[in-house]
Amino acid sequence: MAAQIIDGRAVSKKVRQRVAQQAAQLAERGIVPGLAVVIVGEDPASLVYVRNKKRACAEVGFYSAEYALPQQTTQAELIELVRKLNRDERIHGILVQLPLPPHIDQKAVIAAIDPHKDVDAFHPVNVGRIMIGDYAFLPCTPAGVMELIASTGVEVAGKECVVIGRSNIVGKPMAMLLLHQNATVTICHSRTRELAQVVRRADIVISAVGRVGFVTADMVKPGAVVIDVGMNRDQNGKLCGDVDFAAVSQVASHITPVPGGVGPMTISMLLQNTLTAAGQAKDPQK
Repeated sequence: MAAQIIDGRAVSKKVRQRVAQQAAQLAERGIVPGLAVVIVGEDPASLVYVRNKKRACAEVGFYSAEYALPQQTTQAELIELVRKLNRDERIHGILVQLPLPPHIDQKAVIAAIDPHKDVDAFHPVNVGRIMIGDYAFLPCTPAGVMELIASTGVEVAGKECVVIGRSNIVGKPMAMLLLHQNATVTICHSRTRELAQVVRRADIVISAVGRVGFVTADMVKPGAVVIDVGMNRDQNGKLCGDVDFAAVSQVASHITPVPGGVGPMTISMLLQNTLTAAGQAKDPQK
């Protein structure tokens, strides 16, 4: 029996409706959530992403500010802008679009963001808080994955979960979020021995390796939930994920498509983080 498709667009719409309702409640108290997006250079994919964020902010009643800086912007200039935004009371969330040009130290820029406005949850303070389970913000993609799993009705607690990929943006925080919900978690990577056998044990598989067709049907336990975080292009230039969707969907119980799965969730969770930051802005104890 074919897997149920997890509709990321539908789940994302519900998240945005919830955010818009809560933003309206904040507005009654005189607080309008504000997001600043900073982009350096003219990476085409980043420019599209920034436009989408601006549109999403308007949809849910947020204030948004876009700062498009030239490629030759220095690290000092970028950090000075970040510090200015840290002091701006209209801005509750700051997002510096990655990747940055090679002459700018990404770690230094992230460290300059006020942790209370770090809605990407990349600042070392927020990374540490996620590790110990005492967090205000969650990285947007892993948080979106958790929403998608929840939408299936599958209980995470007690399940064996395999995360393929160990990046700081997806793999590592993804494992922590699953662990916080009492899953048993294995992180697989390029050095994992007998990777197919390890993945086949999983009740929930999350792939974030960036390789077309990496997860095949013989790697998936019948009835598993499969979440495809990959965003790749095949030999014909078609957008696709890490999972062999046609084959794996005949084995899994639930599966995300690419596009239309994890992708729509990322900006929605960014909005959720910005809303959280705005709600806490008047309460420094949070």
